[in-house]
This record gives sequence, structure tokens and C-alpha cells, in this order.
Amino acid sequence: MQVESLPPNPPVDGGANVPIHVAFIMDGNGRWAQKQNLPRIAGHEVGVQRIQGILETLAPLGVKFVTVYAFSTENWARPQDEVDGIMDVFSEAVASHTEDLHRENVRIVHVGRTENLGTELKNSVADAERLTANNTRITLNIAFDYGGRAEILEAVRRIIKDGINPDTIDEELFSRYLFTAHCPNPDLIIRTGGEQRISNFLLWQSAYSEMHYTSTLWPDLDTAELVQLLEDFGSRRRRYGALNAEDQFPEDEASETQTPQE
Repeated sequence: MQVESLPPNPPVDGGANVPIHVAFIMDGNGRWAQKQNLPRIAGHEVGVQRIQGILETLAPLGVKFVTVYAFSTENWARPQDEVDGIMDVFSEAVASHTEDLHRENVRIVHVGRTENLGTELKNSVADAERLTANNTRITLNIAFDYGGRAEILEAVRRIIKDGINPDTIDEELFSRYLFTAHCPNPDLIIRTGGEQRISNFLLWQSAYSEMHYTSTLWPDLDTAELVQLLEDFGSRRRRYGALNAEDQFPEDEASETQTPQE
């Protein structure tokens, strides 16, 4: 069931509230490899390794959900050798990192379609989900063969198949049919690589997400920049279409901060 974001966690530094759910559009792996004079697939390998570092940074700060956009429904249109390479990288990552993540109390959830995945990979993903199902430190949502429009269409099909009365369909019910029904909407979405678009990622869930775009390529996103992004998030006022008290009565806030005259 979809739920609202939980109350803010303790400060990161100097009073910044921590987002409960941070989502990443991991852009720039191929360009990073080309800058290193390496084949593009080497960038995807380094990019997958970066995920564990991201979890190690965010979990101690109180972030409870991380979603990574690993492979979109549109990525199938890439050259076949690159697609095959990404599949191999993902398969190897599931095989080699699941036990480590399990020991770190990380829950793994696949977000997306499975029918296009090979049988061996599909089974490995299912095994990883079962092994880590009861872990509670942080949840890693891996959006693989995921597209926001495809997710919404799939939710509509399932609602129709279940015979739901149209008059009973509201946002809460609809959210239960999404791939992300187990977690709150993302508070913060970070896109690396310099592009400034959502690229069919979490279209329904991102309605009120804070967005941050950085020119840093995904493999180069380090702890210092990530913590700075969280501190920036903590300084933002999230209104959800309404007004906060300080926006309605700015003069009251101003008067409270003025230094009394001698």
C-alpha cells in the first residue's frame, strides 16, 4: 500500500531534515567509460559498484528507501551488444552482491517487468528478494526493465482485471497497484550526468518529489556531494500545493528574527 512520507529524521548536519526515500537516475556510465578510454560496458560495471557506496552513505543518515533506475523499457533499443553486456553486468551483480547486502540488513526489491528477463536472471532476482525480504535497515529498489508509463498501464490493466468499481478508485487504491506499493513516494530524485529530464521514471510517484540535477557522472558521485545534496533538500520548504504558516504570515517570521533595538 502506498503511504505518505514519514516524519523527518534527525538532521544530517546543522538542522537539515533527511529524506525517507531517495531515487536516482543513474546517468553517465557510458560517458564516464569513454573519458577513461574504456569500453562503455566498463562504465556500467563501475556504476553498479557505486550503488553499494551510495547505500553505505545514506543508511546511517536515516534514509530508508533508495531506488536506482538501472535499465528502462526504452533501453532495449540500444545496440544489442550493449544490452547483452548490461544484462551480464546485472546478473553478475545479483550473484556477487546479494549476500553482502543481506549481511548489511538491506532489503532488495525488483521494480519493473520480468517477462523480458532470461529465466536464470529472473530466478536470481526472485531468490535475492526472498533472501532479503525481512531485512529492515534500508530497502534497495532496483528499477530494471522499468518505465513509468508501462507501470501505469499495467496498474490500469490489473484494476480492470480485478473488477474494481470505477467509483471506488482513488489515488490510494491506484497506488496499491504500482510496482512501488511497498514504499512511500520519493522525497528527492537525483539525476546525474547533466541531463534535466525525468525520462519516464516514477511518473506517478514523483508528483511532489524534490528534483536535483548534477553534471557529475554517476560513477563519480561521491559521499561529499551526496551529503551536500541531502543538506540542500533539508533547506527546502515542501508545500504540496498549499502554504506553510511562514508563507502565509511572513511578517510574523520576520519579526521573530529581528534584533531588538537598544
